[in-house]
Amino acid sequence: MSEFSGAQSPPHPGMLKVMTQLMKLRVIVLLQITAICAILVHDTLARNDVMGVERTWAQTGYVILITVVGGTLSAGGSNAINMWYDADIDPHMRRTMNRPIPLGHATPRFALLFGSIIAIIGSSLFLLVSAKAAFWSAFSVFFYVLIYSIWLKRRTPQNIVIGGIAGSTPPLIGWAAAAGDSIANANMFDLGSPVPWMLFFLIFLWTPPHFWALALYRSGEYGKVNIPMMNEVKGAEHTVLQSKIYCVLLFLLGSVPCFWPESGVPLLWAFVSGGLTLWYAHSVWSIDPHEPFDENGRMPKAAKSFFRSLFYLGWMFLSLVVIAFIPPTRLGFLGPL
Repeated sequence: MSEFSGAQSPPHPGMLKVMTQLMKLRVIVLLQITAICAILVHDTLARNDVMGVERTWAQTGYVILITVVGGTLSAGGSNAINMWYDADIDPHMRRTMNRPIPLGHATPRFALLFGSIIAIIGSSLFLLVSAKAAFWSAFSVFFYVLIYSIWLKRRTPQNIVIGGIAGSTPPLIGWAAAAGDSIANANMFDLGSPVPWMLFFLIFLWTPPHFWALALYRSGEYGKVNIPMMNEVKGAEHTVLQSKIYCVLLFLLGSVPCFWPESGVPLLWAFVSGGLTLWYAHSVWSIDPHEPFDENGRMPKAAKSFFRSLFYLGWMFLSLVVIAFIPPTRLGFLGPL
């Protein structure tokens, strides 16, 4: 019997299953894709003599392995600690009531201890390839737990906007891991190229419309537990307007190669990213703040936009990898300028 739910809990699935649930592995997959894509873009540009360093496929595979293991542990640890802190509100929301703590399968103390241990191990693993990667991994854990979960989430409707910094770091981590010792200076913000920062801002600008669509889709749930999500505080119309603004910013970000050729991003990606952003933005523009809720009390068009946003981010990163693999000589004027 769960001390939170007041109803009979499902049978205990075993500690291994509980630990994976605390880590929220399905959520981590997309983060890992962005980090791996950053590694592949870095090493591919290096092989095309854009980065000024040499890379072998064995080196690429080793860095990807460290990034997948370290990134999964550090991000999973952050998620587990978040469940410890949100143990008082998770039982009262439909999307979180079946997490291990509300079901009584894990105690808040276990989630905190487990999350802290694997987060430290995960960030430390990056020291095998790059101190800068380790720094950005630890920064992500710190920012997600202390700044977003504990400070911002329950205090301001800008929680997702500012807190999105934590979820935007995987490309920085992946790029720094791939660069390794080739970046000799101690400036943690200097990653030797503007490309990882462009990818950072891609996720940063994507996060608000992505998460606000979820908040609209699950309309009312955050209000029940006094989480000041944008739609609960400012209303659905204002939230959709803000989401549209971020879509415009995403479109402008994708056009970076057009007005900043020194960035090293192939010009072709500006056209591909522009098309993908318009495809995603159409789902945001289609959200009707006055749409009647379905039988579950949710906004169907907001749900469609939320799920499309997941595909959008994945395709944005994968398309850059594919384009980076094309030799500049074959891209012609659409290659790095």
